[in-house]
Amino acid sequence: MIGFALMMVASYLAGSIPFGVIVGRLRGFDPRAVGSGNIGMTNVVRAGGKSAAALTFVGDILKGAIPVAVASAIGFATTEMAWIALAAFAGSICSVFLGFSGGKGMSAALGVWIVLYPLALLFALAAFGIIVAIYRIVSLASIAAALVLPAAVAAVGAPGQYVVLAIAMSILALIRHQANIKRLLRGEEPRFGANKAGPSET
Repeated sequence: MIGFALMMVASYLAGSIPFGVIVGRLRGFDPRAVGSGNIGMTNVVRAGGKSAAALTFVGDILKGAIPVAVASAIGFATTEMAWIALAAFAGSICSVFLGFSGGKGMSAALGVWIVLYPLALLFALAAFGIIVAIYRIVSLASIAAALVLPAAVAAVGAPGQYVVLAIAMSILALIRHQANIKRLLRGEEPRFGANKAGPSET
C-alpha cells in the first residue's frame, strides 16, 4: 500500500512538470502570455517555433509514459495501474507547480496509452488525423480522439479498469476543452496553420 501511495504521488508530480513553461523560459518566452495562455505544444509553437513545440510535445508525452512504464515494471495490479495513469494525467491538467492549473493533457494522455494499450490508441490517433485533415482544427481533432478512446479501449478487449480510466480521462479532457467547444459552436475556432494570431486550439 505504501509503495502504491508513493507511486501515485510520484506519478502526479511527474505529470505536473510544465514542460511548455520550462522550454519557454529557456527560449525567452512564457506560453502563458501568448495566444490562449495554454502551456501545450500548439500554443508554444506560436512564440517559440517548431523546435520549442517539439521539445514540449516530447516532454509532455514522457511525463505520461514514464510513470506508467515504471509502475508496469514494478508489477502493480491493473486497478493500481489505472489509478497511477490517472494521477499522471491529473498532474498534466492540474499541476501543483502552476497553482493547480495546467494544459489540456492530450500529449500526456498519448504517453499514458502508448504504454497501457497502444492498439486502442491507434483508433484515437486515426480519428485525430482524419479530423485534422478535413477541418484543420486541432481542438476539434483532440475532442474527437477523446470521444473515440473509451470505445476503442473497450473494443480491443482491455480490462474494465482501463475502460473506466479512458472514460474518466475523456471527460476531463472535454472539460478542459470547454472554451474550445464554445468557440467551435460560434465558428470562431482558429484553423491549424492560419496566419492570424488568436486563441490556441489546445
